[in-house]
Amino acid sequence: MCGIAGFAFDERRGTESAQILDDMCGTLFRRGPDAGGAFVRPWVALGMRRLSIIDLSGGNQPLYNEDRSIALVCNGEIYNSPELRRQLQTLGHTFATNSDCETIVHGYEEWGEDVLPRLNGMFAFALWDDQRQQLLLARDRAGIKPLHYAVVGGAVIFGSELKALLPHPKVRRDLDLEALTDYLAFEYVPSPRSIFKDISKLPPGCSMVCRRDAPPRITQYWDLSLTDDPVGPDLPLEAAAAGVRQALEQAVRTELISDVPVGVLLSGGIDSSTVAALMARQTSGPVQSFSIAFEDPSFDESPYARQVAAHIGADHHELVLKSSDLWELVPSVASFLDEPLGDSSLIPTYLLSRFVRQHVKVVLGGDGGDELFAGYPTLQAHQAARYLRHVPASVQAALRWGAGKLPVSHNNISLDFKAKRFLAGLPHDAVVRHHMWLGSLPHAEGRQLLTAEARSMLGGGAGYERAYQHLQACPASRELNQILYLDFKLYLENDILPKVDRASMACSLEVRVPLLNRIVLDCVAKLPLDLKIRGMATKFIMKEAVKDLLPAGIISRKKKGFNMPVARWLSHELRPLLEDTLDGTKLRNDGIFEPRAVRQLMDDHFAHGRDNRKQLWTLLVFQQWFDRYASSASDNRWSTRAA
Repeated sequence: MCGIAGFAFDERRGTESAQILDDMCGTLFRRGPDAGGAFVRPWVALGMRRLSIIDLSGGNQPLYNEDRSIALVCNGEIYNSPELRRQLQTLGHTFATNSDCETIVHGYEEWGEDVLPRLNGMFAFALWDDQRQQLLLARDRAGIKPLHYAVVGGAVIFGSELKALLPHPKVRRDLDLEALTDYLAFEYVPSPRSIFKDISKLPPGCSMVCRRDAPPRITQYWDLSLTDDPVGPDLPLEAAAAGVRQALEQAVRTELISDVPVGVLLSGGIDSSTVAALMARQTSGPVQSFSIAFEDPSFDESPYARQVAAHIGADHHELVLKSSDLWELVPSVASFLDEPLGDSSLIPTYLLSRFVRQHVKVVLGGDGGDELFAGYPTLQAHQAARYLRHVPASVQAALRWGAGKLPVSHNNISLDFKAKRFLAGLPHDAVVRHHMWLGSLPHAEGRQLLTAEARSMLGGGAGYERAYQHLQACPASRELNQILYLDFKLYLENDILPKVDRASMACSLEVRVPLLNRIVLDCVAKLPLDLKIRGMATKFIMKEAVKDLLPAGIISRKKKGFNMPVARWLSHELRPLLEDTLDGTKLRNDGIFEPRAVRQLMDDHFAHGRDNRKQLWTLLVFQQWFDRYASSASDNRWSTRAA
C-alpha cells in the first residue's frame, strides 16, 4: 500500500524531473511513511511512497522485470498474487521480490494489457514499457484505490491524490464550474471529472495507454453485471445463500494475507459484523476489532458493536467521542481532503482511523455491501414511490402541504427532514428522485446559488448528466437494479471509497474491503434482484447467508448509517465558523456564490424555518477547500494559489 505519482513525455530531464517528482511524492508522505522510490529516465518519471504490508524488507518500489525494461509503481494489494506467481514461474518468469505487486510486472510481460482481468485486488498503478515507449495506467474494478491524471502540453501527469499533481509546473489550478455544480448536486464530483479543469480521474475498471505524440487510449476492462432474470426453480434459496456464503468466506480469506497484523472495523451493522465473524473463524487468536462510541445516544451504535465482538470473541477496542471531538476537527478537514466531499461522516472515519493506527497497520472493513446486496433505505423509498406516484396530483400536493406544516427539527434524520425530502423527489424520474434524496442541492437550485457571471460560463445541461450516462451503460432494465448500478458507479466510487481512502491514508492506515473482492463481485452478478430485496426487506439473501454467524438482533436491525449532528452543529457550535467561512464580503470577492442567496439559507436554518443542513454543510466544505487551494487572481477569476 502506498501513494504513487509521476509523469511521462515531459520535455524536462534529469535533475529537474527528479526534483518535480520528489515534490509530487512529498505530498503523499502520509500514504507511505515507510519508504520511497523513484525511476527517472528520458521521457518518464515514476515515484512512490510505501506503507510496508507484504515483503517488508524486499518489496520496495519501483518493481522491474528481469531486464528492467518494465518498471512499475503500484498502490494496492493483489490478493491472488500467490496463484499468479506460481503460474508465471511455470511460464519461465523469475521474481526478484516477494511483493504481491511484482506479479503485475511479469503478468504484463506475458499477457500485455490482458493481465488486468486476471488481477484480484485493490490497486492503481503506473507501468512504463521502455520497448514500446508507453505508459500504462490502470485502476481496480470498484475504484477502491484512486488515480488522478492530467494530459497537458504533451505530458501525462498522474498521482494517487489530486494534490500530488499540483507541484508539476504544467498543471493549472483552474476551478471547473461544471464540476462544482455536480458537487452541489451529488455532494461529490463524479469521475472522470475533478474539481480542477486540468485534472481527471481514471474511472474504475479502466486502463489508459499513453504514448508520445498520440492521444491517450482509455479501455474499460470490467463493468458491474446485474441480471434482470427472476428467481427460478433452478436457483433455490438455500443454494443461493450457500453460494453467497462461500464467496464471502473466500473473499475474507484472500484479504487476510499480510506480513503485519490485521484488524477489523466493526460498526455493529450486518456488513462489518459479517466480515468480523468470518475473520474470527479463519484466524488464530482473538480478532482485533475497532469501533466508535458516540456520547449522543441518537448517533451511537456501539452497543451493537460490543454485542458482535463478544459473540465472536474479539479483542474489542472502542473510542468514545464527544461532540466537541468531532466539530473541533471540521476546520482542519481540508488539510487532508484535496477535493470537496460533502459527507460529514468523513470526520468520525478519520478519528477512528487515527485510533486504529495506534494498534494495527491494516484493517478489514464492510464497505460495498449496501450497493451490492441492496441495503440502503432509499430502495424502500423507491418501492413506496412506485405506488404513490399513481395517486392524484391533488393528493400529492396535500401530502407536501402536510409535510410543510411539520415543525423543523435539527435532530438526527428527523421526520420532517425525511418526509420533505421524500415528497420533493416524488414527481421526478428515478434518476433525479434518487439523487435529490441522497444529494444536497438539486441541479437547478445549485445553479441559482451561483452568481450571474458564474452561471454565464456554464453549459445548458439539464443536470445529473453523469447519472444518465451511467444509466445508458447499465445492463439492467428493472428500476431498482438500475438504482443499484448507479449507487455502485456514483455513490460508492465517488463518496464512500474516497472518504475511507483519504481518512485512513491520512493516518497511514490500510483499509481492505472484502465485500468488493472480485470473488464477491462475480457472485453478485449472478444473483436475481428479488433475492437482494424482497418487498421491503433489504439484503435478503445476505441475511440468509450469514444468519448462523451473528446474533438475531444484528441480522434484523434497521440500517442506521454513520450520521453526524450536522444540523445542530451549524446552528450552535459551528455557527461562528459557518458565518465566517460564508461571509458575504468573502463570497462577493470570490465571485462564485451569490451572497444574499447563501445568507438566506443560513437565516432560514438558524430560525428553524427550513432544515438546510445538507446545503450549508456542502457549501461550508467547498468554501474551506477553496480558501485553502484557491483564490481570485488577476488573470483568471477562479484560478488557484498554492495551498
